[in-house]
Amino acid sequence: MKKLAVVALGGNALLRSEQKGTYKEQIQNVNQTTEQIGKLLNDYNVVIAHGNGPQVGNILLQNEAGKEKFQVEDMPLDYCVAQTQGSIGYLIDMCMRNVMNKMNVKRNVVTLLTQVTVDKNDKGFSNPTKPVGPYYTKESAEEYAKSTGAQFKEDAKGRGWRKVVASPVPLTIENVDLVKQLAQDGNIIVTVGGGGIPVIEENGQIKGVEAVIDKDLASAVTAVAIQADEFYILTDVDKVYINFRKENEQALDVLTVQEAEKLLEEGQFGEGSMAPKIRAALYFVKNGGKQCIITDAAQLGNDSCGTRIVK
Repeated sequence: MKKLAVVALGGNALLRSEQKGTYKEQIQNVNQTTEQIGKLLNDYNVVIAHGNGPQVGNILLQNEAGKEKFQVEDMPLDYCVAQTQGSIGYLIDMCMRNVMNKMNVKRNVVTLLTQVTVDKNDKGFSNPTKPVGPYYTKESAEEYAKSTGAQFKEDAKGRGWRKVVASPVPLTIENVDLVKQLAQDGNIIVTVGGGGIPVIEENGQIKGVEAVIDKDLASAVTAVAIQADEFYILTDVDKVYINFRKENEQALDVLTVQEAEKLLEEGQFGEGSMAPKIRAALYFVKNGGKQCIITDAAQLGNDSCGTRIVK
């Protein structure tokens, strides 16, 4: 039986920093990334997760334009996440099939619309910190806050004010048993896109909420639930570094749980970049996973690729 790997796409796997997020750009990036994932197929059954930050941002911009010009009502954030799960899943599905055709590999690719349950009392709801959508002037932000009840915070780089939403901890992944079964049968599954569609249970009913779940942590929770052997977090650097972009920067080949926790506590990893990935890696390894590899897509298939977080 092949080993089972969860591969979480992020960084330039979907959209690069200098790009606008056009269809042509995204499909080119996804095609390059799936070419690399194809290198795993001889040895692994694969589950693919992905981010959606820029894509949701574009949908929110479209919402804004539609509201101003045509008085079209905004779609809630959970609905926007669902939209991007479908659109990005489609790109991954199509490109993965093209890669397998060239490899003469016969597997199904299945994209699952995935809800992720969070706690309605999660502290993130009382202190939203995750910025989403366009930048506003202070006056416009105050006006929108008054009319919608949304919260806004000033950007640290002085680019304006942005809406902030909760980033609650993922608790359970909908249909995760099915993900495990389908993956073990050799199907390639795309799931927890954008961290999953955030939902809560209230009075026996499920409903969506205005939140963004961390993609890497949701991927780690999925990897633990399906008992994956390995968890890959793809980003835009080849390895994890300490003293990143300083004269004494150092690439790390292997980190134990204890070492990673110490460096995290020392503030070696940025909260907007590597720290969430390290926390996701720790969650996986501390809950039964063998190892987590943090690297960029181009390194896949190399036995010594990336930084490996181990027990």
